[in-house]
Amino acid sequence: MSLKERYGPWALLVGGSEGIGEHIARKLAKDGINIILVARKPEALAATAQILRDESGVEVRTIQLDISRDDMLERIQEVTDGLEVGLLLHNVGGAKGFGPFVDCKLDHVMAAVRNNPIALTKLAHHFGGAMAKRGRGGILMIGSIAGNAGGYYLASYSAAKAWNQILMEALWAEMQPRGVDVLAIPIGAANTPARIRSGTIDDDQMNVVSPEEVAQQALDQLPHGPVYVLPEHRDFFDSLNTPQRRESAEAQRDLLLKMLPSAQAKV
Repeated sequence: MSLKERYGPWALLVGGSEGIGEHIARKLAKDGINIILVARKPEALAATAQILRDESGVEVRTIQLDISRDDMLERIQEVTDGLEVGLLLHNVGGAKGFGPFVDCKLDHVMAAVRNNPIALTKLAHHFGGAMAKRGRGGILMIGSIAGNAGGYYLASYSAAKAWNQILMEALWAEMQPRGVDVLAIPIGAANTPARIRSGTIDDDQMNVVSPEEVAQQALDQLPHGPVYVLPEHRDFFDSLNTPQRRESAEAQRDLLLKMLPSAQAKV
């Protein structure tokens, strides 16, 4: 079964204008699936939409939107109502609250919560319900290994990603018998524009993968949920999933201090 047969005729990609989301969009479009792109940055959104049209000729609709808004779902529904959305992608960061939790602005701390648990829950409930009634579809969440242990200086972000991953696991168990594929991919490090902007330093403990490779593996593994970890990141993922939670938190802390000079300056 082709991607279009399994997940068409429309895919909704939240966080689809660059990086992993862009490459997933391009692969879906080349298989003939029409695309709805949601992103905050109008320039990147328009550029990716044009790439999709030029490469594939599919119909592309764009929604320039900050998904932390309370009316996020209603804004998306204005564009998607009447369309058969067979695939939902959530590919969102939301780590504004970088630094000691109690020293960050509350609005920055809450950004990860609004962009991840709240947004994903609303979207999965709305679009997943329609997929379940049709008996086919897919929900794909690009997550973070940070969601597998409390992240030093990333408290709300790591907690938000943990919610997302557990939600996907539960939905997989519920939706698999109803014909809907559900998959979470917790990423360790990918060479995305967002990562480049962050000033992160490469570290031997975390192999950096290409966005295109993540996109390909995500689509290949989507029928085989609930969680898939790239081979390059499995050792670190496994090291965090231990009953020794102190060790897990320390491992997250030690890695971040190596990779982000700005964190070292605050210690």
